[in-house]
Amino acid sequence: MPRQRFNSATKNHHQKLIFLLLLTLLSFSTCFANNEVATLVSWLHISPSLPHSSFLNWNPSDPNPCNWSHITCSDKKLVTQITIQSIELALPFPSNLSSLKSLENLVISGANLTGTIPLDIGLCTSLTSIDVGANSLVGTIPSSIGELQNLQDLIINSNQLTGKIPVEVGNCTNLRNLILFDNQLSGDVPIELGKLSNLEVIRAGGNRDVTGKIPDELGSCQNLKVIGLADTKISGSLPASLGRLGKLQTLSVYTTMLSGEIPPDLGNCSELIDLYLYENRLSGSLPPELGKLQKLEKMLLWQNDFLGPIPDEIGNCRSLKIIDISLNSLSGSIPELFGNLSKLEELMVSNNNISGLIPPVLSNATTLVQLQLDTNHIQGTIPVELGTLSELSVFFAWENKLEGSIPSALGGCTSLQAMDMSDNLLTGTIPSSLFRLQNLVKLLLISNDISGSIPPEIGNCSSLIRLRLVGNRISGEIPKEIGFLKSLSFLDLSLNHFVGAVPDEIGNCTELQMLNLSNNSFGGNLPISLSSLTKLQVLDVSDNKFEGQIPGSFGHLSSLNRLILSRNAFSGPIPSSLGRCWNLQLLDLSSNSLSGTIPLELFEIEGLNIALNLSWNALTGVIPSQISALNKLSTLDLSHNRLGGDLMALSGLENLISLNVSYNNFTGYLPDNKLFRQLSATELAGNRGLCSSGHDSCFLNYLGRLAAQNSSDSNRSRRLKWAIALLSVVAVAMAVVVVVVVFRVMKASGEETDSEVGGGNSFSWQFTPFQKLNFSVEQVLRCLVEANVIGKGCSGVVYRAEMDTREVVAVKKLWPTTTAARNNEGVRDSFSTELVDDGDFARSSNTVAGSYGYIAPEYGYMMKITEKSDVYSYGVVVLEVLTGKQPIDPTIPEGLHIVDWVRLRKGSTYVLDSSLRARPESEIDEMMQTLGVALLCVNPSPDDRPTMKDVAAMLEEIRHEREEFVKVDLLLKANGEQDDEMSTTRGGPSKKMEGLYLGSNNTSFTASSLSYSSSSNAKVAFK
Repeated sequence: MPRQRFNSATKNHHQKLIFLLLLTLLSFSTCFANNEVATLVSWLHISPSLPHSSFLNWNPSDPNPCNWSHITCSDKKLVTQITIQSIELALPFPSNLSSLKSLENLVISGANLTGTIPLDIGLCTSLTSIDVGANSLVGTIPSSIGELQNLQDLIINSNQLTGKIPVEVGNCTNLRNLILFDNQLSGDVPIELGKLSNLEVIRAGGNRDVTGKIPDELGSCQNLKVIGLADTKISGSLPASLGRLGKLQTLSVYTTMLSGEIPPDLGNCSELIDLYLYENRLSGSLPPELGKLQKLEKMLLWQNDFLGPIPDEIGNCRSLKIIDISLNSLSGSIPELFGNLSKLEELMVSNNNISGLIPPVLSNATTLVQLQLDTNHIQGTIPVELGTLSELSVFFAWENKLEGSIPSALGGCTSLQAMDMSDNLLTGTIPSSLFRLQNLVKLLLISNDISGSIPPEIGNCSSLIRLRLVGNRISGEIPKEIGFLKSLSFLDLSLNHFVGAVPDEIGNCTELQMLNLSNNSFGGNLPISLSSLTKLQVLDVSDNKFEGQIPGSFGHLSSLNRLILSRNAFSGPIPSSLGRCWNLQLLDLSSNSLSGTIPLELFEIEGLNIALNLSWNALTGVIPSQISALNKLSTLDLSHNRLGGDLMALSGLENLISLNVSYNNFTGYLPDNKLFRQLSATELAGNRGLCSSGHDSCFLNYLGRLAAQNSSDSNRSRRLKWAIALLSVVAVAMAVVVVVVVFRVMKASGEETDSEVGGGNSFSWQFTPFQKLNFSVEQVLRCLVEANVIGKGCSGVVYRAEMDTREVVAVKKLWPTTTAARNNEGVRDSFSTELVDDGDFARSSNTVAGSYGYIAPEYGYMMKITEKSDVYSYGVVVLEVLTGKQPIDPTIPEGLHIVDWVRLRKGSTYVLDSSLRARPESEIDEMMQTLGVALLCVNPSPDDRPTMKDVAAMLEEIRHEREEFVKVDLLLKANGEQDDEMSTTRGGPSKKMEGLYLGSNNTSFTASSLSYSSSSNAKVAFK
């Protein structure tokens, strides 16, 4: 009995102990829960604004947060997971996370999280996943991350983190996913990452200051599936150790500074699916071992320096869907084994040295969507077998040596949207089957030897937007069925053998913006129906046999900015209604039989700023004084008419750079201005009553002559007195200026520390002229005083300098930083002078040389300024805006000028300012096309540059390009689609630029395809 009582007492004691223990544990749990509530609530209420509606159930009086939204707890009511995605928080990174002892998953992404990642994150030892991507975090990645031994996912992409990738990450032995892309990280990729045997994904691309080589040690990460280091400054060669990564699926190291050859070991990566190595400096031959990659689907190697033949073995990669090896120096032929690639969707080998034939076996790739073979040396005929490719939407083979006729079998390519066979040796006729293609948007056959006529079946191709048949031997009439092309916006039939009248039905093409029928044998009257083309911007029918009067209804063409009717047989008066074409910038009616006077309404066109050419007609009357309203006009040609009177009305045309009034009946004196004093005898010849001997006696101020004719003797006397008084004042002022200048020059010669000139005789000036000059360096130097400053900019000071000959030049003295960037680089263009330091950057510059910034190169060898010189300067400005670099920028390698640097990058998006490269792909497309326009503007030859009107038109076309192709999705290249209108070479735009607006040298320009890139799939945002 006592023993029983003892056992009972012992049992009761144990029960009490268990109860007390449970009570203690419960109190600890409640305490932890209360701490977690306080931690979370205090973080949420840091912001003064009301929290998001999804946080309304975060009640600070709750015993624990387990029923709150975005929170997950364990069975013990402790927080294990926080998940907040795509909710605008605008809160700093949560502090005191270490109080959440059981936290395993922290996911706060796309929430505008701010501030830094706290150092005490390393105390959250239970963490297995951190995802704070797509926020606004700053600062560095704390090294304490290395304390998280359980961490599997570190996802901190798309923030503003700086500093290096901490080597301590290599201590996170369980790490599987390291996602760091699109930050501002710098430094090398740590070799310690090679210790992470569980690592599957590393993505650190988009950190443009990450440098160094790809560590060999990554080859030890046997589980690695993805390597993403694109858009960085990674350099060196691809390590052969990557060949040990048997599980690697994606290797994405594009737009970096990789060099050397692709290691053959890469062929051992048997699981590789995506190989993205484009826009690098890789060289050598493509290794045949790539043919072992049986799972490879995308091989994007464009824009490198590969050479040699395309390995036949690549034809063994039977899973390939995309091959893009464009913009290299590959040679040889397209392998016949490519016929094995039955899954191929895109084959792009543009801009290489490929020769041989187009293999007919490519037709085995029945899912082929893009076939781009342009800018090579491919010969032979177009295989008829390609007509079986019903999925083909883009077929580019321009600028090759193709011959024979276009196969009618291509009418079987029912999905075809764009076809460009320009610049080949094609013959025969245009097959009518092409116009049965209901998706065809662009047909470009420029510069071939095609003959025959346009088939009437063209009316069936209602989807057609651009038809360009320039430079062939096509004859016959334009079929009236062309009126069914309601979407046609660009029709260029110039330089052919067309005859007959232009059909009235063309007026039904109400979307037309450009119509070029020049250099044919069209005749008859221009159809009145052209007046209904209210969107027409360019109408060029020059060099034909049109006759009759110019339709007065052309005044309805309110969008017209270029009207060229020259070299025809038009007669009658110039319609005054043309004055209603408010947007007209160029009007060329030359070489016709027009008569009557020049209508005053033409002088009401304020935008007429490029050219007015009325030469070689039978115009009469005098030049109206209202012509002075055309104060923006650059070129005026009135030669070979019957105009009379004097030329004084032209004195107000201050922006004229070219004038020809020869062979008229003009009389009297010449206006006394710079333009008339520079005119040659040829531009004034054939006017018997005109004083054009070149002596000063032929120049008379217009106002002075009126005063002499209309004033009384007393008025003349009064004016004479005023003139004498004025001259006296000017003489005194000039004397004062001379004294000041002499004083300052003497002072400059004697003071070592003069800030403008650079001090006495401590070192000599060097003068390097690049054209014949009629002034000396001393004349320039004495003008470099504060009184002559006319402007200051980011690169220097500009002075007004008047030489002894009374010639005024602009002199620019570079700031020391700009000067330093230019030291010893040599000057390649010159007109206005600059001062360039020869070595002592602490002092003022002491070498006079040519401007190497915005100034056109022709200034170095001629003195004549043309509008094309301004075009060059404009192009430099555009490059400056898009690249974020100055024309002479110390960050540009090897001291290159911005123009040369952009050309060497071969159309790469790398040249864009880093802040612009993050823009949407569609905007990148437009920026790269704009970059191409800028490269046209900076062509070394003035004659090959577009006019500013052309530039404006091309920029306008870029703006509308996407609208034009919304329904057909032709923008299949990252920098804009590539058609014949500009063939981009490795050094920049090609010399052939057929396009939207005709230039004065019969060169045409357009905005489409001004820069090359790869397909839309090639420009993957996989970093």
